[in-house]
Amino acid sequence: MQKKLRHLPPLNALRTFSVAGRLLNFRETAEELGVSQGAVAQQIKILEGHMGMPLFTRLPRGVALTLDGATYHKEIQRAFGIMREATDQLLESGKSLTISVTPTFATKLLIPNLPSLNAALPGIEIRTIATVSITDFDRDQVDIAVRETSPPFPANQEAKLLFNQDWILVGNPHLLNGLPRPLTPEFIQELPLLHDSYQHWNAHLNTEARLPGPRFNQISLALDAALAGQGLAIASRSFVHSDLLAGRLIEAGQAGYETGTGYYLVRKKQRQPSRTIDAVWCWCLDTFSRR
Repeated sequence: MQKKLRHLPPLNALRTFSVAGRLLNFRETAEELGVSQGAVAQQIKILEGHMGMPLFTRLPRGVALTLDGATYHKEIQRAFGIMREATDQLLESGKSLTISVTPTFATKLLIPNLPSLNAALPGIEIRTIATVSITDFDRDQVDIAVRETSPPFPANQEAKLLFNQDWILVGNPHLLNGLPRPLTPEFIQELPLLHDSYQHWNAHLNTEARLPGPRFNQISLALDAALAGQGLAIASRSFVHSDLLAGRLIEAGQAGYETGTGYYLVRKKQRQPSRTIDAVWCWCLDTFSRR
């Protein structure tokens, strides 16, 4: 075993080779590593001497990997990736995790269930980001995301469907008291309509005309107005499930159309995700995918 370890190249030379093979420029490699260009060239020379073969072809501008160099670089990159994952696994990021969800999912589903998460997974610190923006997991330092979307997904992402959307009409019991259900278009147009950015009412009533009623940029705000008895809203059943059970809202009919999107749990593919990410991922599936 010791003999095999002695045959490994110096780690610093391998690290330099990993970066240089990715950038194909010794000057840029030096800038990324915070060393001189001469130090980069020296480490590559040490590695090529150790291997007994050239790994780069020097060009007027930059360098190119030789055939052997390209093959070796691919395996070295994989090895460094395994080491990074092993380190992350050990450190467990301080038992903290960042989850990015849409604002409506945050207010209607995640926040009400946080006590259950804390009870099931004590000691895990959850940081929540509420946004509809597309997540770059590395740039935004996000571990798990929930998005309203549809397949296909990028090859470097893993996604699981939480629920498809069943769009329904909902209103406060006092607003709908005495009205027949499901509501007919004639009754609907006599009621105040609550709009969000999806323009659901235009689709439901099959019109492009501007319909009266207050407008909100989030479904959750329209639902808050519906709960307060200010009008009729259209929402995904999953977001009003608890309000329907408690009698705070009444279903007034089906929206009668499909948007073709569902809510998906998404994370970056890893050879071996951390135990913290896996635990919260499984909790999300168990908690939200039954709706």
